[in-house]
Amino acid sequence: MSSIKIECILPMNCCCGESPVWEETSSSLLFVDIPAQKVCRWNSLTKQVQQVTVDAPVSSVALRQSGGYVATVGTKFCALNWKDQSTVVLATTDKDKKNNRFNDGKVDPAGRYFAGTMAEETAPAVVERRQGSLYSLFPDHRVQQLFDQVDISNGLDWSLDHRTFYYIDSLSYSVDAFDYDLQTGQISNRRSVYKMEQEEQIPDGMCIDTEGKLWVACYNGGRVIRLDPETGKRLQTVKLPVDKTTSCCFGGKDYSEMYVTSARDGLDPESLSRQPEAGGIFKITGLGVKGICSNPYAG
Repeated sequence: MSSIKIECILPMNCCCGESPVWEETSSSLLFVDIPAQKVCRWNSLTKQVQQVTVDAPVSSVALRQSGGYVATVGTKFCALNWKDQSTVVLATTDKDKKNNRFNDGKVDPAGRYFAGTMAEETAPAVVERRQGSLYSLFPDHRVQQLFDQVDISNGLDWSLDHRTFYYIDSLSYSVDAFDYDLQTGQISNRRSVYKMEQEEQIPDGMCIDTEGKLWVACYNGGRVIRLDPETGKRLQTVKLPVDKTTSCCFGGKDYSEMYVTSARDGLDPESLSRQPEAGGIFKITGLGVKGICSNPYAG
């Protein structure tokens, strides 16, 4: 086994850091701080951080094929122009639910932007149940609702052969799979591929490696776990020095580094003194596996 190293590369003090995405062209890590309404970009070469502030909670960011980025802001899918720090609304969801906002999102291999909603939290991970839905934004800016009755829409990714869509609704304490039709973007045949153990706590963000195994960040569990979705077995646990690990992605020049976001919202002073790096961005090296590059939105 290679020796695993964990370092806090960015002591950001994020209220709730989320949605890490590696941008190969700039050797940068994108991520958001949801309640702070910030999209951040950390350049791994210069170690500088740039930020764009938007006008509502921003829960996910993704690359855009035509340049710039897309992001989920409030209940809107938006295009984000980094140069002039402007956003343009591409589509709006959940118009009948004023208390809702988007949560995690990711682009599928055909360039559709998938993201789900949830009710605003009354405390971290405490929400009015079944208020959310999962949506996909097509390249022509058409929006499709895939299903509703979601508690906290969270981690998502696709199998290497693009035939399976993996999805987490956090309060189900399960990682689910669907059959996936890449041509149409339709999903079917939902089933659970992994049930969380008690100490793993709440499943949050997720990514896939080149061996088709899933990595899930465990909110309140202070760890990322590696799962085999075929057998439903946990293969590996990597513990971090913070409790509220929120999401993960692979990056670096050969995608062998894992980046993990975290949160500090809801931690009392004693917990914060025990984990001063809460809300920071972490890099894990020596995992012995690699990830794949993220898909850009095609619209």
